[in-house]
Amino acid sequence: MHSQPSAIRVRDFSRQARGLARAARVIFAAVTAALALLSTQLGASRLNAANSAADPVGAAMPPGATTALATSLGVRFVSGSSSTLLIERDGKTYVVNLADKTIQLKDSPSASPGGLAAAAAMHASAQSVPSGAKTFADNCASCHGEGGKGMRAMKTPDFTLPSVQAALSGELVTKTIREGKPGTAMPAWAGKLSDEQIDAVASFVKTLGAGTKPAQAAPGAEPGQMASVYTPADDYLFSMPTGRRLDRHGLYFNFTHRFAFNPTFTGTGTVNTLFGMDGFSISSFGLRFGVTDKLSISAYRSPSLIGRPIELGVAYNFADEHNGQPLSAQVRASVDGQGNFSKNFTTNLELIVSRSVTRRAQLYFDPTVSLQDRRLIQKPGSLASAPPDMPGFNTFYIGVGGALDIRPSVALVAEAFPTLVNGPELGIHRPAFAFGIQKRVLRHAFTLGFSNSPGTVVSQRAGTRATFVGQPSADTPSGLFIGFDLMRQIY
Repeated sequence: MHSQPSAIRVRDFSRQARGLARAARVIFAAVTAALALLSTQLGASRLNAANSAADPVGAAMPPGATTALATSLGVRFVSGSSSTLLIERDGKTYVVNLADKTIQLKDSPSASPGGLAAAAAMHASAQSVPSGAKTFADNCASCHGEGGKGMRAMKTPDFTLPSVQAALSGELVTKTIREGKPGTAMPAWAGKLSDEQIDAVASFVKTLGAGTKPAQAAPGAEPGQMASVYTPADDYLFSMPTGRRLDRHGLYFNFTHRFAFNPTFTGTGTVNTLFGMDGFSISSFGLRFGVTDKLSISAYRSPSLIGRPIELGVAYNFADEHNGQPLSAQVRASVDGQGNFSKNFTTNLELIVSRSVTRRAQLYFDPTVSLQDRRLIQKPGSLASAPPDMPGFNTFYIGVGGALDIRPSVALVAEAFPTLVNGPELGIHRPAFAFGIQKRVLRHAFTLGFSNSPGTVVSQRAGTRATFVGQPSADTPSGLFIGFDLMRQIY
């Protein structure tokens, strides 16, 4: 009789236990849901706060709150930059370039003041890349190739390869440029380039790796336009100026040879004279100096045999394709004085315009006015040293020319100088012209060519061999003679 109530009590207890378990599960689920909802709302609140801080239209936050929020998010602002910031995640620092929409991993483990300074320096270096690209094209591309792709003949590396960039630090690139590389053709550029130019070139080289977008162009220049800009190897094609811009405080030496005379002997043995190169040479030389990167001055001298003129000139580059402009242009004024600048003065005004057709070719246009120009004649050997008095004429000629790279450091060049005003008065029967091949090596350029004009100063450039040797037919193609130019940038 007593066993039945006991069984009932056990069943009641079991039902109560199951009810308590169900209640506990419900309570646990409710608490978990509440915590999840609270976490979601807190995350959304932080996100809205961040968006409000970043959005100038959103609700503004006090400076202290902005700093605290940036710290909590791992964001560091770079002093002096409006387009670069640092983000820390998992002990790593990422540099975000808002302008280029790129993110790069940096090795800095924390956003210390030194790390921020390094990022600011990196941002400043990025601003110098355009000038570095120009300096690289003028001084380095002859050995390292256009765009830094290297040249097999010079055994230079391809800076665009990730494997090459991985082995190069910014410090190593700068040190190599500054001090050179013993045992190789890489010279030391310290003293030849300024510290700013060396740093700019190093910055440019470091942008050439894969996955980066080098800002090679100056402000206003499109990348595609910059890729098609041609850089002349020399100040001249053969006798025609290219109008290239000189480096600031750069000193350049020009040396020319013109073998305008035929040998005094005749016969089949004349082939042994190598086109007259072992005959008598008309040699001229000059110096050019870059006062600024736009303003330059020059002095040039030709020998007594051609009137002994000295030419003093000044030039100003007011346009440059490297700056994103449609063409390069230079104005030049010069005065030629014969007899070592003592008589027969001629004033010359030039506008030298060049336009790149592609990155491998360029066209040149040089309208020139010469006031009181004289005939191109040689000094008779038995007369006094002073050149004879000659009547002067105002003349106008147009120089036209072109250069075409057939190899990264080798170009074909050609030029012509048709005289449009008072050509017959100067004894000019046909335009002066020349063509040749030009080689650039480091800071040197060598041009070997054929011409019918022995003159190299501005007032004599359009004169031909016909008046010089007194033979009207001497300026025909059969009267071409050989000559060469040598240019060296001293520093």
